[in-house]
Amino acid sequence: MLTSEAMAALDWHKTDNLIPAIIQHAVSGEVLMLGYMNQEALAATQQSGNVTFWSRSKQRLWTKGESSGHFLTVKQITADCDRDSLLVLALPHGPTCHTGTSSCFSPAASDWQFLWQLEQLLASRKAADPSSSYTASLYASGTKRIAQKVGEEGVETALAATVNDREELTNEASDLLYHLIVLLQDQDLDLSAIISNLRQRHQA
Repeated sequence: MLTSEAMAALDWHKTDNLIPAIIQHAVSGEVLMLGYMNQEALAATQQSGNVTFWSRSKQRLWTKGESSGHFLTVKQITADCDRDSLLVLALPHGPTCHTGTSSCFSPAASDWQFLWQLEQLLASRKAADPSSSYTASLYASGTKRIAQKVGEEGVETALAATVNDREELTNEASDLLYHLIVLLQDQDLDLSAIISNLRQRHQA
């Protein structure tokens, strides 16, 4: 959330008391939507923890999800260098767009966003029928088998690199990453935990 000092520094005069707020997925990085906040909407967002805008069409405060239940839970708010726009990192509870898509800017998508979507898909297979997919059968085979596959794919990735076979390296690295995500999910971990750990190491 913004500190009281950061809020006081916002240039409301420049924006006619309506500051644009870009909403971005706090994990995947997907840009979800754009809205406008006045001082009251920003205060409501800070207090409730859910993204709240000033609706120019309704001429009132509007909390995203108040009708659909698809709230946007705020994780971080940052002002830009000119202090006349906001970037809000949030976690969506369901589709953000009224059309049912995850973003009002769909189908635009980044590579990192796809990786997050893949992780969510693999996580959803944990309780699936083992006969329904290879991923479900891996979970059913147990941790030792999954770990074995990670080891095998790691060796094959290394071997592909030693012979300078870029196509094979790409394929083997893809297999390694896939099996690693499955192993992490099997252990109730996700890529965010790994990234957080790497960030802490970097800062140290």
